[in-house]
Amino acid sequence: MNTSIEHRVTPVKHIMQTDARHARLPHAAEYEGGAAFSGGRYSPIQDATVPMLDMGFRNADATYDVVSVSRGMFFRLDYHLDRIDRSTERFRLRSPYDRAQTVEILTELLRLAGLRDAYVWWAVTRGVARPGAASNRPSAYENRFYAFVMPYSFIADDEMRQRGFDMMISRQYLRIPTESVDSRAKNFHWMDLRQSIFEAAEAGHQIPVLCDSRQMLAECPGANIFVLAGGRLMTPAQHCLEGGTRQSVLDLAAEIRVPTFVGDIPASTLRAADEVFITSTAGGIMPVTRLEGQPIGRGTPGPITTLLHNLYWEKRWAGWHATPVRYEFKAGL
Repeated sequence: MNTSIEHRVTPVKHIMQTDARHARLPHAAEYEGGAAFSGGRYSPIQDATVPMLDMGFRNADATYDVVSVSRGMFFRLDYHLDRIDRSTERFRLRSPYDRAQTVEILTELLRLAGLRDAYVWWAVTRGVARPGAASNRPSAYENRFYAFVMPYSFIADDEMRQRGFDMMISRQYLRIPTESVDSRAKNFHWMDLRQSIFEAAEAGHQIPVLCDSRQMLAECPGANIFVLAGGRLMTPAQHCLEGGTRQSVLDLAAEIRVPTFVGDIPASTLRAADEVFITSTAGGIMPVTRLEGQPIGRGTPGPITTLLHNLYWEKRWAGWHATPVRYEFKAGL
């Protein structure tokens, strides 16, 4: 495929702020910051609470998922619903609500907040043990469900995505191995990720990437990593989340006939990469143009990264993997 023609990274945030198709719908003032569902009821996000004794709060004993909405359309909703079903099974949790009820709750939250562009989060926690039950059995607990929606925000704004991140390979922290906490299930075990964020900032860099014990790339905090080298687009297979945006990139790469590889990638590959980018629900595809201050490739978002970024948003807004939000819906739970 010919990628020699230069293109600019589409200013997606600016489009969302100025295009009428993204305009927020009427909503009550108390829902300006977003809407939440906790304890079986809806509320403004600032009023939502989690019980102190919930094991999700006390022990990070929970799983969660995030789906985005843009132009009033969920993106890959079924993918995220399938993933949280797998996550709850892996952690021996069970949601109090089935898939249809979950969609009802998320839809009602979007309706209350009037959001056409949104970050949509929900979780299933271990909850609290039933009185007198043996706490060493999953069946002893009444699992809980929480959810919220808030206006969509980018990990990297337009300027940052047109310039690209400066990445650091974490030296102090390794990604928690899947053998300890299954990274295929979204979880609250973020201390390795959080500490690496502080490490990178203190060293003057913008985002870290963590490796496993063999110095193979794993993932960034809240994001998957892709490396283009030797004509192949590569992403790790282990110790990382099977992200929805990651899967979208693999699908798009097949469409534009860029060879892909999912497997072990030595961290040293980054230093000779032609292009690097990260992917997340909160931001889509985000270029990385420097590694610890040194340019990657030409030090600007590369042609494949730019093409994939722009195609991702173009196809999303055209209805790719879309589920329209039913804003007239009123939950009956």
